[in-house]
Amino acid sequence: MNSKTLNPGWRRVKFGDVVRLSKARSQDPLTDGFERYVGLEHLEPGDLRIRSWGNVADGVTFTSVFKPGQVLFGKRRAYQRKVAVADFAGVCSGDIYVLETKDAQTLLPELLPFICQTDAFFDHAVGTSAGSLSPRTNWTSLADFEFALPSIHVQEQQVALLRNHDELVGCLQNSALMADRARRAALLDAFRPDRGSADSFPGNWEVLSAEELGDVQLGQQRHPKYESGSNMRPYLRVANVLDGWIDFSDVNQMHFPEKAVQKFELLPGDILLNEGQSFDLVGRSAIYRGGVSGLCCQKTLIRFRCGSRLLPDFAQAYFQHRLYTGQFAAMCVQTTSMAHLTAVRFSAMKMPVPPLDEQERIANVVTALSEAGSDIQRRLRTAKALGARLGGLQ
Repeated sequence: MNSKTLNPGWRRVKFGDVVRLSKARSQDPLTDGFERYVGLEHLEPGDLRIRSWGNVADGVTFTSVFKPGQVLFGKRRAYQRKVAVADFAGVCSGDIYVLETKDAQTLLPELLPFICQTDAFFDHAVGTSAGSLSPRTNWTSLADFEFALPSIHVQEQQVALLRNHDELVGCLQNSALMADRARRAALLDAFRPDRGSADSFPGNWEVLSAEELGDVQLGQQRHPKYESGSNMRPYLRVANVLDGWIDFSDVNQMHFPEKAVQKFELLPGDILLNEGQSFDLVGRSAIYRGGVSGLCCQKTLIRFRCGSRLLPDFAQAYFQHRLYTGQFAAMCVQTTSMAHLTAVRFSAMKMPVPPLDEQERIANVVTALSEAGSDIQRRLRTAKALGARLGGLQ
């Protein structure tokens, strides 16, 4: 978009020259016939479709009106990349701009949402946002955004290409959703209680406590005295442990006394669980499979190291089952800001122990479904990254 040399028929324009901010309002949406409202929470990053909404009849203070075909852009925390095209009429949050083209003979309405999805547009919106906790961009700043606008004929070609791309992204999103549902269904089936009893597993499965099956250890607590020292080491924290995988893109360091290294250093096969989180995320876990020299963990994580009677991939599958069924949340204690699993409660938690060959079978099924889902997610990320570059918009 920022190239100084433009193709024939293209011209540089400001966003505000070709796009209008709708100021339509309704002081009484229900009386005016509006049934649905949209807040920022209803817009999904990277998804142009509005898939959820609220009911005006349930009560709402929103007054901004939108109509089918108009573009909704989340001006608060623009880095979340929330843009959608309305396919119904309603009212929306004041943190959402309602946009439309000024002249369809200059800028096709169908192209507008894709312009709002480009990296350049989001970079401009984020760069012009003000506020620390909840930054917002304003219309005056957005109106100054410059981009290269092609002829209507080229715009039509771009729209056709981008619509095909959007359909591909939608198919991949649905595939990812189906893959995740299949994995969760496999977990439910693997760990459902035996039909003959509401609280027991198959007869050849033992039930033992976590502390009987492995070593339970909290990580080292953060402290100012560990911010520097002679034995600085990388460590994992809650932000690094996601659902089934570890994010190594932002790993911090702190000093670990040499005598404590053996206690806190991770070994391949160790399972890490979030000890303190929100109720829906506490107990989220992943297996550390090696690759980072001297890696340790922080006290916000529980490290579980399986003994000889338990396979790590099977134990991880069981932990995910407990997370998805709310069993971890149910056993937590609550502080002012979050839920805590606690190492004591986790250690006493009962776990099923099938024969090793049965553990391996369950783990293989869950792993295969997880890998299929991960492959779809990789394809989805690639498709989304390509989207902003299609049609000459970047």
